[in-house]
Amino acid sequence: MDNVDLSVLREALAWRQSGHGVVLGTIVRTWGSAPRPIGSLVAVRDDGRIAGSVSGGCIEDDLIAKVREKTMQLGHPERVKYGITAEEANRFGLPCGGTLELVLEPIAEISQLEQLVAGLSGGRRIERILDMATGAVTLAEPGAADTLALDEHTLRTVHGPRWRLLVIGAGQMTEYLASMALALDYDVTVCDPREEYALGWKVAGTHLSRDMPDDTVLAMHCDRHTAVVALTHDPKLDDLALMEALKAPCFYVGAIGSRANQQKRRERLLEFDVTAAELDRLHGPVGIKNGARTPPEIAVSILAELTAARYGFRIPEPVPI
Repeated sequence: MDNVDLSVLREALAWRQSGHGVVLGTIVRTWGSAPRPIGSLVAVRDDGRIAGSVSGGCIEDDLIAKVREKTMQLGHPERVKYGITAEEANRFGLPCGGTLELVLEPIAEISQLEQLVAGLSGGRRIERILDMATGAVTLAEPGAADTLALDEHTLRTVHGPRWRLLVIGAGQMTEYLASMALALDYDVTVCDPREEYALGWKVAGTHLSRDMPDDTVLAMHCDRHTAVVALTHDPKLDDLALMEALKAPCFYVGAIGSRANQQKRRERLLEFDVTAAELDRLHGPVGIKNGARTPPEIAVSILAELTAARYGFRIPEPVPI
């Protein structure tokens, strides 16, 4: 399954290659409660077809109308604001008076869309540098900063997988977790040295590692955009991954298992030079407490907790009924 950026860009490229005119829109700034985050993309075809989203639908409707009425004739990239007044916020469906700013650009040969899509399809992360005066695009390797940047001369955006998920164990639950994580723009690696599990792995778009879990964690150079989830129930595998992941700056480290098993795991990890402070970062039992029982339900609960961790949101403990 494609990440969101790649889906929109592929659609825009296909339209362009079939002879259609295409305008690409990128959210570059928001104020208040804008419905979509900075960097979200929308592509509008010359007959009103649309891919992607920058709002709940009302702004897309306005863009479609302008395309069909031939009032959006762009020769170069332009900045457009929506929802500045209360009347406009109501008209365009922006909640709480939210405002957003788009850069709209006509797609042409100088847009380098084909090269960008080819690189993203190969799993690369790519910085796209748009010249606001001419529409010419330069593609480069992204630097340390991975956020959108706009000034009067250029728009810089970073495309490709920004978040990584390493799952230990290639069992049934991992199939659901990996499939759903791909839809949430994770670059997913599954590690399982056990032949009987690894040979049956079949989720397209993921990477499979047959190395030992601790070696895989070290080889991935886990950073603050990496999550590690251990799902084998086998201490010989899960603990190896957790030992290294808890020492790395991962934004999330979790392991499946009952509360009793989690306590035993903590005692084991303390014997392997994992500090009490590092253990405090361990999420276990993994996932939010929502009554999940089946593998797909548990996968949903895990990804919900990862989403909260990504955005720095603390999920309150459920109140016993």
